[in-house]
Amino acid sequence: KKREKEGRREKGRERGGEMERRAPSSCDTFVVVKDGEVVFAKNSDRPSDEVQNTIYYGSSDSPASIAATYIEVPGGVKRKAIMLSQPAWMFGGEMGANDAGVCIGNEAVWTTEPEDASTDVLLGMDLVRIGLERA
Repeated sequence: KKREKEGRREKGRERGGEMERRAPSSCDTFVVVKDGEVVFAKNSDRPSDEVQNTIYYGSSDSPASIAATYIEVPGGVKRKAIMLSQPAWMFGGEMGANDAGVCIGNEAVWTTEPEDASTDVLLGMDLVRIGLERA
């Protein structure tokens, strides 16, 4: 399990994941709501050669714990059906929507706080998927 986690971490570095320091670029997300119709759109600052799959996950009961990209999180909840734009190497997604009409897009936050590389955490894209499954 530890070797698998290290493999994902290394893959993230190779593909420009959150672990790698890069010059700030930008993601843009917008939504338009008119006459009961919704348009949700987002661009991505992910590397152009990174594979992003568009994947549908049906609603289901989750196991007691869920293996996110680097850590496990409590499960045991009913998950909503979601459509996710997902980098091939991680659990989470860049953007998505669920069967309750919730849309979420990941946005970079450029902070000056030092990174603690010794601590595994949830990634922003993990939070997108978990939010969509549970919203």
